[in-house]
Amino acid sequence: MKNQGFTLVELVIVIVIVGILSIVAVPIYRGYTRKSMLTEGKSLISAIEKQEKIYYVEFAKYIDVSATSFSPVLDIDARANKYFTAFQVTVSGSAFTAVTTGTGGATGIGVTLSSPDIRQKSVMTETGVSD
Repeated sequence: MKNQGFTLVELVIVIVIVGILSIVAVPIYRGYTRKSMLTEGKSLISAIEKQEKIYYVEFAKYIDVSATSFSPVLDIDARANKYFTAFQVTVSGSAFTAVTTGTGGATGIGVTLSSPDIRQKSVMTETGVSD
């Protein structure tokens, strides 16, 4: 009668292979999840840029805003966001800078938008996420 099953050596080899695969896969997975968290911050900053430019067209100036979750002046509502709920807009002359940073699992991730002038293209920079 022949025994069916795996030997201890075969099981150890499988465990080592799975361990090696997880060592490679986990950092890659974390990078992808951080990039997906960054998307929420970029979306919030884009909404702020749009509302600031609308405000500029109506009032011929930008407005300073520091808000947690909601800004009635710019009509920005980040209460539904999971990671990026607070933002700050700083005005300097005819330019503004908007900043938001992640919380919770997105701690260390940040998005900054610099808009030099209403006629010039804005520059968005990201921190905390590598390519």
